[in-house]
Amino acid sequence: MDRPPATRTPTPDLTPTQRDPEEESVHRALEGYYRTGTPPWDTGVTPPELVDLVEGHDALPPGRALELGCGTGTNATYLARHGWEVAAVDLIDHAVDQAREKAAAAGVTVRLLHGDATRLDELDVPGPFDLFFDLSCYCGIPLHRRDAYAAGLTHRAAPGARLLMFGYGPEPLGNPIHDVTSWAAGVTADELRARFPGWELIDVTPGTNSVPTFWFTLRRDA
Repeated sequence: MDRPPATRTPTPDLTPTQRDPEEESVHRALEGYYRTGTPPWDTGVTPPELVDLVEGHDALPPGRALELGCGTGTNATYLARHGWEVAAVDLIDHAVDQAREKAAAAGVTVRLLHGDATRLDELDVPGPFDLFFDLSCYCGIPLHRRDAYAAGLTHRAAPGARLLMFGYGPEPLGNPIHDVTSWAAGVTADELRARFPGWELIDVTPGTNSVPTFWFTLRRDA
C-alpha cells in the first residue's frame, strides 16, 4: 500500500527582531568592545556587592537567578557555583560563546541565551526568578526600550525578588556615540522608581569608579 505523503513540519521563523537605528548603534558598539577585547564592564572578577548578597551576613538563600547582559559569564558562573539555578542573557553572540566555555570549564550548568534583555518574551526564560543581576546592561539600553526591560523582569519576578543593578550616572563620560542618547542619560534612582512600579528601591550605594556610578538594589513587592 502506498504510504501517505509525509507531513512537513513548518520551519520556525528565525529572523532576528527588527531593531531601530539607536538599537543598532548600541549593538554595533557592544560588538566592537568584544571584538577588541576591551569591554570595561567585563573584568573577569565578580564584584563584592554580588558576593555580599550571595555569601554575606544577610545572604539570600540560593534560588533561581537571571543575569541581564551576562558578558563572558563570570558572574553567572559564580552564582551557579554557589548553588543557584542560573539563566543568563546577552545581546552579543561572541560573549555568550565565551560564557558557555567558562561555565563548562568550571563544571557548572548555566542556561545561556543569546538575545535582547528588553525582549525576554522571545527567549526561554519564563521565571519566576528570585534574583536578577545587571552589571551595566540597563544603563546602556536606549531610553525607549527601558520600560520593556522593567516589564519583562516584573513579569518574571517571584514575590520578594531582588534586583541588583550597577549603572553609570547621567553623562559620566559625555556621549561617546552621538546617536545613542542612553549612554549619556545613564541611570538614576528616580528613573528606577518610575519605571519599576511594584518594586521598592531599598538601597543606593555609590560605586568606587572615577566617574559617577551606583549600585541599586530593588525588591519586588511580596
